[in-house]
Amino acid sequence: MTPWNAADVPDPVRIGPMGWVRVVLRGGVLGLLTYGCLVILLLVRLIERPLCGQNRPVTPHIAQFVCRSAFVILGIRMRVTGRPMRGHGAVVANHASWFDIFTLNAPQRIYFVAKSEVAGWAGIGWLARATGTVFINRKGSEAKLQQDVFEARLKAGHRLLFFPEGTSTDGLRVLPFKSTLFAAFFADGLPAELQIQPVSVVYHGPPGQDPRFYGWWGDMEFIPHLVKLLAAPRQGSVDVVFHDPVKVSAFADRKALAAYCEERVRSAFPA
Repeated sequence: MTPWNAADVPDPVRIGPMGWVRVVLRGGVLGLLTYGCLVILLLVRLIERPLCGQNRPVTPHIAQFVCRSAFVILGIRMRVTGRPMRGHGAVVANHASWFDIFTLNAPQRIYFVAKSEVAGWAGIGWLARATGTVFINRKGSEAKLQQDVFEARLKAGHRLLFFPEGTSTDGLRVLPFKSTLFAAFFADGLPAELQIQPVSVVYHGPPGQDPRFYGWWGDMEFIPHLVKLLAAPRQGSVDVVFHDPVKVSAFADRKALAAYCEERVRSAFPA
């Protein structure tokens, strides 16, 4: 997959002595919390798995606690509009950064759908596997297998979160939604009341910084981007807008559903 707008990246942020102090302090606390809770999650899962199978009545609460705490540690403000859906369904959102994992998991309990490469990323891959992320391979030959996995998870009551743009952006725009993954929602055997909830994630950079501060795209590397966030003396904010969920049965096909969700997500962004 070709990264979006790969050549257009912000200039590197210079980090002074106090910035590195913040990197160590914030990074240390966030790392201890994240991986400490990961150990707890894995221990709980040892009991949860044989008793509940694919269902996870306890461990998603641990992941949500970590994501909410990350905002306190970093000092990023979150404003939530609307409410997460209840009942069977899935969530679709725009994709701006690796930090979307924290942003979208903090106000709700969900399971992410991510590209297969994420499973091999140091640190992030372990977290993703432990928290029940569904990994997909974009090869057309595996489309049927992936659809079967989606159906099984949706039937189990898991609320999956998809990024239909297929890549991350600078956080200032919404790319056209790809309709391929929406086909899973029209499969036979899924609950008749299955719903999809569009969610808009709108980041606002720190005062005086590039408005694309939180965006992570193209060939930008993870560690420098993480260090930039940890070092910031003042943080920005993020708006998470939960639009009204819609029934899949109200749409003729995947393309119509994808177009509607794209329009709703895009509606929360400034013109």
